[in-house]
Amino acid sequence: MMTDRHDSNLWQRLNDWVEGKQPETQEHHEDTVHEVRSTQELEQELEERRLSTARKRGLDGKSLIERYTDWENGSGMLFYGRLHSVMAFAACLAVVSIMLLLTVSYLPPFGEPANPANNEVFSKYIEDTLIDTNATNVVAGIILDYRAFDTFGEATVLFAAACAVITLLRDDEKKKNSGAGDKPKTDARQGLILNKVSALVIPVLLLYGIYVILNGHISPGGGFSGGTIIGAGLILCRAAFGTELTGKILNARSYTRVTCSALVFYALAKGYSFFTGANHIKSMIPKGAPGAILSGGLILPLNIAVGLVVACTMYGFYSLYSEGEI
Repeated sequence: MMTDRHDSNLWQRLNDWVEGKQPETQEHHEDTVHEVRSTQELEQELEERRLSTARKRGLDGKSLIERYTDWENGSGMLFYGRLHSVMAFAACLAVVSIMLLLTVSYLPPFGEPANPANNEVFSKYIEDTLIDTNATNVVAGIILDYRAFDTFGEATVLFAAACAVITLLRDDEKKKNSGAGDKPKTDARQGLILNKVSALVIPVLLLYGIYVILNGHISPGGGFSGGTIIGAGLILCRAAFGTELTGKILNARSYTRVTCSALVFYALAKGYSFFTGANHIKSMIPKGAPGAILSGGLILPLNIAVGLVVACTMYGFYSLYSEGEI
């Protein structure tokens, strides 16, 4: 129980009476304390009401930046991802639609009697391929003579793709030394039927691929189709007999040498052809008799170069995806 300080100090009470101060009673002190407490309770109640109102409005007492950050870290990323996919699809669809509509607008009217029966370039290829290239296969004359520059670009794309796959998937020396990149090698394949059948099929595939490449300018075929057949034979050889046998035929060093040499030869050969043709200089490469194996000028050696690039690329992709090395 609190006692009045004026009752316990007579001198202080006399001093207050002389100065004209009113004595502070216990009831007055308790009223003052109660008033202070009421003010604090009122402020606390007002703060609770403000927070309650903020929660009802969804603010939860946070600033706009804090609420945006929470939303972005939560469902915002999913929303942005879906919005990006929808907008990218809409943009691609709009571009493709516009390009298709523009292309269709340049076409001649359907059923018009004055429409050309055949394209002029198409007629040129059919009528003059044998005269210009001495190749009886019109397709080979087109892709390796008239449009040889495009074919060189396609072969370069294959080579660049192979280089990218080698860079990404090949096991480096650090992984091999640490043992982190060890993978089961296919040095021994179990399966008597696979080994015996592959031993009969692989020579036939390789021989047939060589035939298709060498006769690509005088019959249906060429470097792309023949290289695909040879690549399939090499893949079958690796699947059946493992890396020990195929490594003797084609390893990483020989793979690099073959593909680079084929592309360099292609570039030099067609560069010579472009230079002589642009300057109206007679080429020193004989075209040969139409229908003979040694005919077509540079078409035969270019077919061989393309076939080597295609075969190595197919085999390299299989080796890198299956075992991480060539």
